[in-house]
Parts: sequence; C-alpha cells; structure tokens
Amino acid sequence: MIVPRTSRDAILAKLRAKVAAHLPIFIASAGSGLVAKLLEKAGVDCINTFSGARLRANGMGTMAMMWPILDSNQQTLDYTEQDILPALSGEAFVCACLNANDPLKDMRTVLQRLQSMGVMSVSNIGPSISYVDKDSNLYKVLVRSGITFENEVEMLTLAKEMGMATIALAFDMEDSLQVVEQARPDIFCFHAGTTRGGLVGYDSGEGIVETAHRTEEVFTAVRRVAPDTMLVCHGAAMETPQDTQYMLDQTSGHGFWTGSSTERLPIERAVLEAARAFASLKFKEGQRGDA
Repeated sequence: MIVPRTSRDAILAKLRAKVAAHLPIFIASAGSGLVAKLLEKAGVDCINTFSGARLRANGMGTMAMMWPILDSNQQTLDYTEQDILPALSGEAFVCACLNANDPLKDMRTVLQRLQSMGVMSVSNIGPSISYVDKDSNLYKVLVRSGITFENEVEMLTLAKEMGMATIALAFDMEDSLQVVEQARPDIFCFHAGTTRGGLVGYDSGEGIVETAHRTEEVFTAVRRVAPDTMLVCHGAAMETPQDTQYMLDQTSGHGFWTGSSTERLPIERAVLEAARAFASLKFKEGQRGDA
C-alpha cells in the first residue's frame, strides 16, 4: 500500500476552483475506512478525522471525546494512518482535527507526524475548549489550568507556517474573529452546535432558520476581517440535504461540513432497515428450522 500524497498548494487550488465555479466545498467526517471510501466515491472534497468520529463509529455520541477516556490525538493519528488513508484513492484530501491543548505532546511534533503520513491539512476541534460553555465554572477552571482557545489559534498558525492547509472552527462571534484575525486560516467553519437527530444526537430546539441566521452573522463579520477566507457551515439543525440546501441558499458561505449527517445517521437508518428485514424472516409453515 502506497498512500497518495498531496500538498497545501494542490488542496487550495482544488478548493478555489470550486469556489470560482460556484460549486459548494464539501467536507465530511469519517470514523472508519469504509465510510471514508464511500464519502470519497460520492465526491467529498475533504475527509475529516478526529477522535469523536471514531467514537461515533463505535456507537457513541461525538461528545464522548470530551470525557478523559482516551488520548484524543493518539487516536486520531493511529486511525487516520491505519484506517482512513489506506482506504482513499487521493481524490479527497484528509484534514486531521487535533487537540491543541494536549499537555503531553509537542504540537510541532504531531504536525510533523501527520505530514510524514501524507496529511497536509489540520483543524482545531479534536476536541476544542469551545465545546464548553463560556459562562460555566468548568470553562473557567479549564482556562485557569492552561486549556485555552489561544493554544488552538497558535497550533493553526504553526501548521500554516509549516506548509499545511488550515481549517479553523469556532462556536461564537468572539472566537470566530479571534481565530481568523490571528491564525489567518485558509477555511473558516462556523460550528453552530452539535448535530441533532438519530439515536444519540442532541436537539437544542433550534430550527434551520435560526441556524442559518446565526451562521450568516458570523460569516459577515469574518468576511470584513479576511475577505479571501473560504467559509463553510456546520452543525445544529443542519441534519438533512434539504437543511443544508437551505443553508447554502440563506448564507453567503462557500460550502458545508457534515459529520453525523453523512456518517452516523445514514448508518443507523440503513443497518436498522436491513437488519429488521432479516429479523422478520420466518420458516415456511410446517418446515423445521433444522431440516
């Protein structure tokens, strides 16, 4: 197996060509090689890897990655190298989401490891402190202990200096402007919240209209700071293709990022439907099962 290689220049050239052609950029998360292969076959531009996606593949919710039960960066490095990259043909590039607040790893070394395996793009949600509400006591304790958004910004800045394509995520206006101003990412994604739907999705009660409204407010502000940055949307009420079409119609971004919507949710539906069909099978009347 020889894993295909790419470069920052090739990644950005492909994405900018889609923007110029008025075609949406499509980023999607994958927790297994099979999902990654199918996503690439469907035409996804970027396969995103992170510990939350791997946990989703094991039946847990994405936010299970927030609990201290695993080495998030090691999980991402291992399964990206062993499961995802060998499954791809090279049509899609891989973006690894890293935990920039890892107290046991030098992020320069982690980035070098990714480059050595052929990953030339990174993001900052593997996980991010932004998943924690800023007005909570937990957030204050984490920041006090050195777990900060600033570390994520610094990691993205370093990755770009090292010749990698960077995708920044933020959950509110303040962090969005900070990361764009300081890290100057190639792509910015506004994360509107955990995707609803399915067995373990979280429904905040927000509808697609409000998700689009909040996203466009951030896009407008970010564009004033960095007009050349490519913008994508993600999360909250963006559950179905119809929801995502609404986001494309009602916001001024350049594409979208799916997680559970193209991974956990369709797997749940397809496997349940197929398994229930098999589970409903019966022997012909009068026929013994051991005949």
